[in-house]
This record gives sequence, structure tokens and C-alpha cells, in this order.
Amino acid sequence: MNAQPLPRDALEARLRLIGDERYHDKHPFHHRLHSGDCTMDEVRAWVINRWHYQASIPMKDAAFMSRCSDPQLRRIWRSRIEDHDGRLDEGGGIRRWLKLAEGVGLDPDYVASGRGVMPATRFAVDAYVRFVREAPLSAAMASSLTEMFAPAIHTRRIEGLLAHYGFATAETLAYFSQRLNEAPKDVGFALNWVLAHAASPADQEAAIAALSFKTDVLWAQLDALWHGYVAGNVPPGAWRPGEGVLQ
Repeated sequence: MNAQPLPRDALEARLRLIGDERYHDKHPFHHRLHSGDCTMDEVRAWVINRWHYQASIPMKDAAFMSRCSDPQLRRIWRSRIEDHDGRLDEGGGIRRWLKLAEGVGLDPDYVASGRGVMPATRFAVDAYVRFVREAPLSAAMASSLTEMFAPAIHTRRIEGLLAHYGFATAETLAYFSQRLNEAPKDVGFALNWVLAHAASPADQEAAIAALSFKTDVLWAQLDALWHGYVAGNVPPGAWRPGEGVLQ
């Protein structure tokens, strides 16, 4: 561990290097998806399993807010919950994800039920929520900084899906296009907060480890999808092709 804390720019460089080396845009499942090589069953498996992650994000953010004694921090952070949950009469990210589910031929109610999610997906996502609930605040916030790397993958995803899949339209891909607007706002605040509050060498190393952990959470989900639906080793209880498909 460093004897002295890293300067602000050096800490930011360390955090950004994690994205260069470890972000899940490099996973072969994403290359397969964005190039049009996924079967529709593989796409549906991805939508179903990614749902568990999307649906857990507002719970993760609520867990984070429950630990914040600073009301200003809570005021700023709660917009993330609204972005995903939406308001009573407005769609948020979760509803937009269910539009994608419908677009790929899945019953949105089936997807929203969480049935068919792979065990590895549950373990990875639930571990992330638990981490944010229990870790020091600066580390918990640092785990959200994968958003620094998300706009590039969303852009490639929109382009790739539109080019290769008939289900892809502006409506079905609205989740990703909206995140292009939301993520830069969120990450701008979170990055500045972490850089300001991770002041000691221990705090800085914890923030770096937290972001690495989050990339592991994302990577593990894609490993599970590949093993289950590309390699053909679907685990017990996970979605089977044909289940939850719109008639």
C-alpha cells in the first residue's frame, strides 16, 4: 500500500485503468451479441438474466442512501432510483428493459417475475447489493464507477443490434439510448465525490478494489451466460428455451 495518498489525477488514472483492463465490453459474449452471432435464445437468456441486475440497481441505490447521513448526498443520489424505477405514471429504466423483453418475444410478466434467472447471476448481483450495503461509503460509491465505461458499450450495442437483429428499434433499445444521457451525469458526481473523500491510502486502495469487484460482478454474469447458453450447460432452475415466450 502507498505510504502517501495518491494525487487526485493519479487516483483517477488508476480507476480508469480498471476499465481498460477489466470492463465487460471485452467479454466474448458481448462480441458475439454485438456482431449478430447470438441466436435468439441466447439473446433472450441475456435479457432475462440482465433483468435481475437491472431490477436490483434501485435496491442497491436505496441501500446506499439508507447509510447516508448527509441529506444533500441523498437528494443527489435519489435521482438514480427515479431513473431506473420511473415515477407513478412515467417509465424508467426497468420499464424500458421490459420493452426490450417484449421486443425479443418474451412475456414481460415472466421476465419481471425473475423466474429463470441463472444461479450464478443471482449470486453475483446479490453480492453487489450486499457490498454496497456494507462497504465504507467511498468504496460503495466507487463500485458504481463502471458507469465511466458504459457509454461506449451502449453506443456499440445500439449500433450492433440495429444492424443485425430484427427486434431492434428505437423503442426496444430505449434503455440504452437513455443511459447515454443519464450515465455521464451520475458518474460525474460519483467520480468527483470518490476522488474528494477517498483521502487516505487505505481509502484509495479500497475504492480501487471496489471498482475491480464490480467489474468481476459484470464479468461473472457473462461467464454464466456463455457456459449456460452458448456452451449448452443450462443449470437447474434457469430459463429453458420456449419458456415465457409470447404466443
